[in-house]
Amino acid sequence: MKNYNAKIYGIAAILALFCSCSSDKIFEANSIEESQLFEIINVTHHDGKPFSTEIKSSLTGKYVDNPGGGVMMQAFYWDVPAGGNWWNTVTDKVTAWSNAGIGSIWLPPACKAQNGPFSMGYDPTDYFDFGDYNQNGTTETRFGSKAELVTLITKAHTENMKVYADIVINHNSGGQSEANPFTGTNTWTNFNGIASGKFKRTYVNFYKNSYGNNDEGSFGGFPDLCHADPYVQDWLWKRADGVGKYYKNTMKFDGWRFDYVKGFGAWVVKDWNANVGGFSVGELWDSNVNILNDWANNANSSVFDFACYYKMNDAFDGNNLALLNDDMMWKRNPYKAVTFVTNHDTDEISNKLLAYSYILTHEGYPTIFYRDYEEWLDKTKLNNLIWIHNNKATGTTSILYSDNDEYVARRNGYNGNPGLIVYINNSTSWQERWIQTNWANTQIKDFTGNSAWYPTTQADKWLKIQCPPKGYSVWSINQ
Repeated sequence: MKNYNAKIYGIAAILALFCSCSSDKIFEANSIEESQLFEIINVTHHDGKPFSTEIKSSLTGKYVDNPGGGVMMQAFYWDVPAGGNWWNTVTDKVTAWSNAGIGSIWLPPACKAQNGPFSMGYDPTDYFDFGDYNQNGTTETRFGSKAELVTLITKAHTENMKVYADIVINHNSGGQSEANPFTGTNTWTNFNGIASGKFKRTYVNFYKNSYGNNDEGSFGGFPDLCHADPYVQDWLWKRADGVGKYYKNTMKFDGWRFDYVKGFGAWVVKDWNANVGGFSVGELWDSNVNILNDWANNANSSVFDFACYYKMNDAFDGNNLALLNDDMMWKRNPYKAVTFVTNHDTDEISNKLLAYSYILTHEGYPTIFYRDYEEWLDKTKLNNLIWIHNNKATGTTSILYSDNDEYVARRNGYNGNPGLIVYINNSTSWQERWIQTNWANTQIKDFTGNSAWYPTTQADKWLKIQCPPKGYSVWSINQ
């Protein structure tokens, strides 16, 4: 689906004033950039123990692949510039993305579609035409040529990044009209003339046909592929030169984003994964976490966490952060939850940096939207959150506090990594809160630099942290 209402949101730098509990001393704290240095300032803890407030810059690091880890970039948006240069545009960015800690990229549907040079790929005609056949009014796709796509995938792999293909197998478009005895009318289901000559199709391969009148769902009036047909299964995921294995073994895609999985049974993705392999995530547009979880288990696949998306929208834009206590897919199964703030179809959340601070510190596989990263938000702040995700966001999650304006959660650490504490503040003033950490008598710092505090936990692991207005802070051991 198309995103019709793109918004641009800016995040302003914040000046903050605060005082200690035992004195009237006040100092200013500015948000930091990586190269800035700050003085050490002594303030007083509530029990008289001094602590320092020193800001240090964050480091950057390459992504290291691990189960359920990493950060994905959605490397396109709806109606990217036409003209066949998008693959080159992305190729030019993958090194910088990798250096920032992004470990995978999700590309738009790569094959030739009915709308030719203007198509975003969601109306597929010829699964084996990547911009090397003259059909549907063009040789190249909207995004470029097959050679440019291969160059992009190769470059990403040299940067230790995985590449996920957007797979549209619910419906097809661009076939010729033919008489259809199952409907008693003519239907646009004759794909025998496709230029690649691979996976030819006619009305017998689409609903309704000898296998039934319909499956789980059709989309937009397009011919609905019949996955119950052994011929369709063979060409999509079983045969060695079929779509899935060609994409994986010849084109070198590493995984799959399955479009509109409400349109066919979960068994289709399960069968694809069993026969083809690679990472997979399904677009199941539903806020019901039970539906998401059931599909993910039945498909043996990850799923986009729409439950999390809608809760974040209500929490951050509706000033009710307590909603973040509610159930989400990442809480059910973080290894099958792909979290996101925006995508090419939907862009509702206004307080995006707060939402990114949430998904990049919590469990699940977070996705960053191209335009958020490259155009709309502060890239330095996003890079800092990516570094925090890759280096500190480990272990299970414990929610420590939540109300309308404040949310505090702890990642409990894993295998020697200490984890973190994230504090999100949706109010218009600085907030402070006492919380319990997992660390006794340990100095911690805010790795975002949004707070200038540099506190030491007490013997009982408690301490006070702070958070800027309409902002966030992320705390961990100073090491």
